[in-house]
Amino acid sequence: MKYEKTEAAIAQLTPEQHRVTQKNGTEHPGTGEYNDHHEPGIYVDIVSGEPLFASADKFESGCGWPSFTKPIVPAHVNELRDTSHGMVRTEVRSTHGDSHLGHVFNDGPQEAGGLRYCINSASLRFIHKDDMADQGYGEYLDQVEDVNHST
Repeated sequence: MKYEKTEAAIAQLTPEQHRVTQKNGTEHPGTGEYNDHHEPGIYVDIVSGEPLFASADKFESGCGWPSFTKPIVPAHVNELRDTSHGMVRTEVRSTHGDSHLGHVFNDGPQEAGGLRYCINSASLRFIHKDDMADQGYGEYLDQVEDVNHST
């Protein structure tokens, strides 16, 4: 499957998705569609479709945004130094879509590597486990079989 940022994909974004992914915006905490989402599947870049995070790696961090312990394919997530807003943080962007996703912090579950990928729902599209093969993401099914709700 080819993952890329196209003008057609950008044109399909809602105003909020455009603000977040293209203008480096941030959703208000607790407002994102996937913050309290617990179904098995994967989360892909809303712009390029590249697979980013699996439901098995999602956990409740209490921060107000969906949180994940790791990306599905590390090469699909770029980490960049962010000095905006008077802070030093690590921004997370999709590799092919160049979408702003959120930030990564080192206060995640220690038993899962200690990272917390704090991601805006507006930058994601969820693909349910039952639809993954039909939509070309069958190779990632092994990453969503054991959904962990308690972490």
